[in-house]
Parts: sequence; structure tokens; C-alpha cells
Amino acid sequence: MRDQPPDEHDETAPTEIWTGRATNRAQWLLALGGCAFMALGIELAVDSAWTSGVAPLAMSVVGCIAAGLLVLFGTLAFVHVAVKVDKDSLEVRCGHIGLPRRRIPLSQIVAAEFVARVTPRQWGGWGYRWRPHQGTAVVVRRGEGLVLRLGDGHTFTITVDNAEAAVQVIKDRLRSGAAGAAH
Repeated sequence: MRDQPPDEHDETAPTEIWTGRATNRAQWLLALGGCAFMALGIELAVDSAWTSGVAPLAMSVVGCIAAGLLVLFGTLAFVHVAVKVDKDSLEVRCGHIGLPRRRIPLSQIVAAEFVARVTPRQWGGWGYRWRPHQGTAVVVRRGEGLVLRLGDGHTFTITVDNAEAAVQVIKDRLRSGAAGAAH
């Protein structure tokens, strides 16, 4: 996470780009569990006597490998989250591939607030979440986060380190955008 220095010509200008991230190393253990499922499926395919029939064994092999891939890729997608706020938008990228990704133009953000404690339990687990009365969230770990109130009435919550600084940058951008629109 880093804050860029302000433009040398204007001391009151907001920073050009703010970046932050949050990581959950515990999810690597779940990824290892996915690898274990895949290894079990491969082991069944290679070393089985095939005496119980082809269909049950094939179902076991395919089931273990599919479950392993689902757990492996599902956890690796949410090992960390990266947030970037530039002059026009906020972008959230998850995992090593950067998917899922969400880009929210600052013009769609009505308000931003700091939340000292966001937990996976509040959202039904880790990952990209939606709850009917809470909105949408990207939760990769327990701890601080930011909540965006969007113009369409929805909310978007993100767990990210130094969320207070992100909220301040977004508020500064919203103020400077409103001042620019008034002129």
C-alpha cells in the first residue's frame, strides 16, 4: 500500500493514485485442502483395482478432482484484494488473476465511510458476497474496511488495510469533483 505524493504545483491537490490491499494467509490452508482432494482423485484413478465397477469409480475420481479444483481456485481467488483509487474511479481486484474485478466510477459514489470491524460472519463467509439488506462486499479477512454508498441506493463493502486513508482520499475526490462541477 502506498500513497503518491501530491502534485508539486498544487499542494491542495489530492494524491494521484491511492492503492491498498488486504491478505488472508489462512486461505492458503484451504487451497492445500483443494490440492489434497485433487491428489485423492488422481490416486483413485491410478491405483484403484476397478473391481467395484467403472461408474462408481469414475464418479469418485471426477468428484474428487472437481471438488479439489473448485476449492483450490475458489480460495486462491480471494487470498488477497487490491484496491486502487484514481482521479476517476475505484477499482477492486481479487486474487492473483485479478478476478473478479469491479470498477466503480467516483461519480456513482455518494458517500464513503470507515468501518473498524468487518467480519466474514457478517457476510456469510469469505469472498465476493451479496446480502439482500446489506449490499455487496469483498471480504478476504476480518478487520477494517470501507463502505461505499452508491447513487443507486446500494452499498459496497471492502476489507482493505488502511481503509481510513482510502475513505479520506475518496471524500477528497468527491469534494473536488463537486467543486469542479459547481464552477
